[in-house]
Parts: sequence; structure tokens; C-alpha cells
Amino acid sequence: MKTAKYIRVSTIEQNIDRQSNSNHKEYIDKCSGSIPFNERPSAKKLIADISNAKVERLVVHSIDRLGRNAFDIQTTLNTLSNLRINVFVENIGLNSMIDGKSNSIFKMITDVLSNVAEMERASLLERQKEGIVIAKSKGVYKGRQLNTIETPQQFLSKYNHSHLELIKDKNYSIRKLALITNLSNNTIVKIRKVMSQV
Repeated sequence: MKTAKYIRVSTIEQNIDRQSNSNHKEYIDKCSGSIPFNERPSAKKLIADISNAKVERLVVHSIDRLGRNAFDIQTTLNTLSNLRINVFVENIGLNSMIDGKSNSIFKMITDVLSNVAEMERASLLERQKEGIVIAKSKGVYKGRQLNTIETPQQFLSKYNHSHLELIKDKNYSIRKLALITNLSNNTIVKIRKVMSQV
């Protein structure tokens, strides 16, 4: 059976050693988990190779490597199931199929875990906001100083590179980009405006 492993880390600097522990062909994406699976470069290549019968079984370290919201994770798992791909999730030791048939235990557990992944992301964002509020109240917030001018490059460097690539693509609406990136509509409009100047 032709087995592949899908690996995702959030940044270019992040180490993949924790996930890269097999002799299988690896498909590696270095991008935010909020980007839908079918829009990630290596994930798209993986789906193409599956369609061309180059991959029959897929290994992932944990379910949140496929996405950060329940809808995207379940959509991806359904796509793989329709392509008759057996997905093995290492940290729970479960296969999506047993003897060629759908594993109901896998479906039940991944439904729960995908919702947990979404809740963890929401909780992380909430803690970040709370931290900024507390830092501001203590006068130690490290935001940009008043009356200083930020260059376009400095402004853009604050955002995830993968998100910037998506925002650059005019095929995406402001509303859809806000959902994918967790940025406000106004921020996305500003990023597009700044990008047009560089």
C-alpha cells in the first residue's frame, strides 16, 4: 500500500521533527491551520497524487494538522473517505477504515477532536486579546508608539505570509478572508491597500 504523511506547521521557522518520524513520502505545508486544507500548496499536490493513485493511505500526527475548525477538518476527512483513502491519526492510534469499511469509532472521536481544535483556537485568540488589554492597563503594551511612521514592509511583516498571499488574491471576498484569517474586514482592506503600494 502506498502510504504518505501530511505535515503542517504554522511558520517557516517551526521545526517539523516532532511530526516527521516515518519513511513515507511527506507532504509539508508551513502555513496557518486556519487556511482550508484544499487551499494549501502541498495539500493540493497530495490530493492530486491521490487522484492519480500515487497514494492509498495517509498518516497525520494529529487531527488538527488538517485544520483548525470543525467544518474544514470534517470536509477534508469526507473528501479523503470519498477517495477511499485510509487516514491514520498517530496520536490517537486510529484508522478511518478497517478492512475497507468506514470506522465508526474514528468518525465519532474525530468529530469531538475537530471541535476541540476549533475551541482551542478560539480560546487562544481570546487569551491574546485579554493579554493585550491587561498590558495596556499596566502601561506595558508594546504596540507602535504614538506619532511614529510605519513603513509598508513593517506593517505587512506583522501578518502571516500565507494569509498575505490569500489576501492578495482578488478572487476572495473580504468576508471570506476575514473568516479564514481571523482578521477584521477593516484590517484586510488596509492590508490590500498597503500591498498595492509596495
